[in-house]
Amino acid sequence: MTAEALSKVIVKGMEEKKASEILVMDLRKIKNSVTDFFVICSGNSDKQLEAISESIEAEIQKVNETPARKVEGKSNGEWVLMDYFDVVVHIFLKEKRNYYGLEELWGDAKTTRVN
Repeated sequence: MTAEALSKVIVKGMEEKKASEILVMDLRKIKNSVTDFFVICSGNSDKQLEAISESIEAEIQKVNETPARKVEGKSNGEWVLMDYFDVVVHIFLKEKRNYYGLEELWGDAKTTRVN
């Protein structure tokens, strides 16, 4: 599966649990980028962040794709990072997303807002 197709599966998992401010950032043309895509969303509570990450995992499993290489942050409930090699997922509480400002750090990337 291509990184772009995987990004769409991840977005579906986010939408299933009503994630907000979903953003897909295409980093393929950015020199020295760490991955091909960032898929970023926000949630309103630690429980919603957990539900979003579990929904993404379920959608990935449905298409028989490899599970995330690494998942971090589930225990702190503020920012969950899921690494699928060519796609990195960031699930934030809204205030943490504003604080870290990934969209600004990777401002040269092509971005697509989903909802």
